[in-house]
Amino acid sequence: MAKFLIIRFSSIGDIVLTTPVIRCLRKRFPDAEIHFLTKQSFKGIIASNPYIDKVHTLGDSYELMLHELKTEAYDYIIDLHHNLRTLRIKRFLKGVKSFSYNKLNVEKFIYTNFKINTLPKKHIVDRNFEAIASLGVVDDGQGLDYFIPATDKIKKEDIPTAHMLGYVAVVIGAALATKKMPLHKLKELCTSIHYPIILLGGKEDVEEGKAIAAIDDIKIYNACGKFNLNESADIVSGAKLVITHDTGLMHIAAALQKPVISVWGNTVPDFGMYPYYGKTSSQHYDVVEINTLWCRPCSKIGYNKCPKGHFKCMELIAVNEIVNLVNNRLGK
Repeated sequence: MAKFLIIRFSSIGDIVLTTPVIRCLRKRFPDAEIHFLTKQSFKGIIASNPYIDKVHTLGDSYELMLHELKTEAYDYIIDLHHNLRTLRIKRFLKGVKSFSYNKLNVEKFIYTNFKINTLPKKHIVDRNFEAIASLGVVDDGQGLDYFIPATDKIKKEDIPTAHMLGYVAVVIGAALATKKMPLHKLKELCTSIHYPIILLGGKEDVEEGKAIAAIDDIKIYNACGKFNLNESADIVSGAKLVITHDTGLMHIAAALQKPVISVWGNTVPDFGMYPYYGKTSSQHYDVVEINTLWCRPCSKIGYNKCPKGHFKCMELIAVNEIVNLVNNRLGK
């Protein structure tokens, strides 16, 4: 019986994007033992995945983790993070055959620094599958997975009565500031949407959520910081539509087969991280971005503030374009 270790330390979206590989690896090797290694803070994303037998976490002691992995006696390592830390793990577990996906860092460097796009027109999910093609693992076309534990399901009383017949989820947060619309844009957007709204974000987004909800605290419910990630995912699962930046919840929404309007700032869909529904889904997403800026993309990840000082990639976003997409989606 083969024994596999899949590695992806972070972040939310990247881990969700590994789930087709996990599922299809299980289909190819139904009797195999499949383990997953990630950071402790992201364990909840895959802890309920039925295709995984055991989750290991990168905790306080890197050395202890290495020795724990050594005792597992793996046959194969599937490295879907591919950095210096995973290289160290592979060297420590010497003799274990490994597969790594191509991060295309050179191509991303050329694109962000010289604005020459040499990236292949492939989603990261497809590149993940390319890494293990020699194992005979093929994409089943079923898209991403996200499994919400029963203990994290939202109760009826967890959302306002005004939202029980339907709502639009608006994800106001992002890992870095240049990936999110500024507060005044978010206020304009939520003012212009004539439908119940639930704001989603972390504890760091609570104050902005309050400022947006103050526009109309009946129409807009600020859920930022009130729910954990799985609970927020369950709120996403109940939404009619999800408006989001380039975030982990964007990928969770795609995994849950929800319609997505994605708003892009300094990053671009060409990096291969756009919403992924699989080849058998009829669901689709919309992209809202400014394609005419010479400075975009300025980073493959993002910054705490615009390096040019003007933040035109978000400031020039036409809110009415997003509202029209919302109305079309909702049949208004």
